[in-house]
Amino acid sequence: MFYSLPIQKAIRFAVKTHEVYQKQKRKGKDIAYITHPLIVGLILARVNAPEEVIIAGILHDTIEDSPKEKKVSYEMIEERFGKHVADMVQSVSETGHYLTWAQKKKTARNHIAKFNEDSLLVKSADLISNGTEIIADWKRDGDKIFERFNASKKKLLEHYIQVAAIILAKWDKNPLIQDLEVLQEELKIILQTKS
Repeated sequence: MFYSLPIQKAIRFAVKTHEVYQKQKRKGKDIAYITHPLIVGLILARVNAPEEVIIAGILHDTIEDSPKEKKVSYEMIEERFGKHVADMVQSVSETGHYLTWAQKKKTARNHIAKFNEDSLLVKSADLISNGTEIIADWKRDGDKIFERFNASKKKLLEHYIQVAAIILAKWDKNPLIQDLEVLQEELKIILQTKS
C-alpha cells in the first residue's frame, strides 16, 4: 500500500476534526488525540488492509467526536470518501450519548455482532490501539490511570475483554486475531492484579 492521495486526504480531514477544530487530547493525557486514529490506520496498513479500510480507520472517530459547530456527518464522509468508507465509520461510531457509560458500551458490544469483516477489522485496530495504550500506561503508572476514565478499572477492562471476545468469535480469519488474543490475555492479567 502506497501513501495515496485518498489516505492523505483522510489524514487531513481527521487532523482538522480532532486537532485543528478542538485540540482534542487523549483522555487525561497531554497527547494529541490525532495520534490514535493515525495508529489505527497504521495497524490496518501493516496487515495490508484495503485502502478504504485504512481510510475508515483514520476517520473512525470523526462522526463520534466532532464538535457541534463543525459536526462531521455520514453524508460528509460519503461525499468525500465514498459510501463504503462512510458505512464503516458509521458502524464503529458509538451512539446514545444520553445513555450511561454502561448502557452505551453494552449497545456498542451488541452492535459489533452485526459488523461485516471490514468494520470488524477497523474495530479490531481501534481496540488494539486503545488497549495497548492502557497496558503501557498501567505498566508505568499502575491503577491510578483508571481515574481518568468514566468507568471503574473492572468495568473498563471487562468491556475491552468482551469486545475482543465478540470480534474473535465473529471472524476467525481476522488478520489481527493474534494481537487481539494477546491483548485480551494482558488485560485479564491487569484486571486480576491489585496495585
